[in-house]
Amino acid sequence: MTEFAIRDATTADIPALHRLIESAYRGEASRAGWTTEADLLDGQRTDPDDLADILADPKQGLLTAWRGDELVGCVLIADRGEGTGYFGMLSIRPTLQGGGLGRRLVEAAHAALADRFAARRVRISVFPQRETLIAWYERLGYRRTGDTLPFPYGNPRFGLPLRDDLHFVVMERPLQ
Repeated sequence: MTEFAIRDATTADIPALHRLIESAYRGEASRAGWTTEADLLDGQRTDPDDLADILADPKQGLLTAWRGDELVGCVLIADRGEGTGYFGMLSIRPTLQGGGLGRRLVEAAHAALADRFAARRVRISVFPQRETLIAWYERLGYRRTGDTLPFPYGNPRFGLPLRDDLHFVVMERPLQ
């Protein structure tokens, strides 16, 4: 596998982060990978202000993966309290998906959540329509909790829904 350097994002990374995340989830470019949400949502996945808010919050952060000076992946990590961490916004350049970088970023997220926030378990939220992605997380040890979260309809900052049945299933796994 190609060598990737994983490090914390900085505010200087925000433009590259925004381009990467949008390319992984939205529009035609996202269809080159298997994590696209283009059939579920249009509009944006995030915006530079949201990314700046994440980086300014001591209970959150973004890990980034670099191949030389090219940003090729990122993942959001967050402290949810009571020993629970969260990760989301896992983004890999669509043409590099399926090569193991996503798994490496998830492992880095697990380690960071345990080290920085003393997390003993980690939760994620996934659209139930993303069956292939749910199966991938199950192979990583995640299990459905039975909990669901509503999709924030009416807030275009989260995207423009293309269907009226969107919500999230909550998955969880213990950390070592």
